[in-house]
Amino acid sequence: MQKRWPFDSIPAAMLIALVLIFAAPLGAVAEPPADMAGWNVDSPYNQLYDARELDSFKGYVKKIYTLVPMPGMAPATAIVVAESEEDLNVVHVCPEWFAGPGDIGIRRGDRVKVKGVWAEIDGEFVFMASKVKKGDYFEFKVRITKDGTPFWTLSPEEQAKHSN
Repeated sequence: MQKRWPFDSIPAAMLIALVLIFAAPLGAVAEPPADMAGWNVDSPYNQLYDARELDSFKGYVKKIYTLVPMPGMAPATAIVVAESEEDLNVVHVCPEWFAGPGDIGIRRGDRVKVKGVWAEIDGEFVFMASKVKKGDYFEFKVRITKDGTPFWTLSPEEQAKHSN
């Protein structure tokens, strides 16, 4: 009798997708710098994130880039998501040192669902992401949903605990 691999009944593509779901967010993250340059959990920027105001929207990624959210902060990885031709939303994903534009698993043209909160910065409304989901098998999570704690302020063990 031939031995069967325990995962023979699971299609290879699904198995690869599952591995990416759980491994990509953790593999892409960098060690936080000693000075988080405005990204600390109690910084003015992070105080704008009110988890009680959680919202979500769907759309297509038009642009992936870096920007400086507030003066004195380190750059952020950001995306522009179009809900329609006229409705473009700037989404702050995370500090670039945590995950850069090429590390978040999202590409231009992807259809995504973004969860997070709206905030006003310098008179402009932006969306501060909690997670960006693409399809049924991939999400890039950057905050604890229930309270908005940024993943970049957590230990790798704490990040793993909250990734699922």
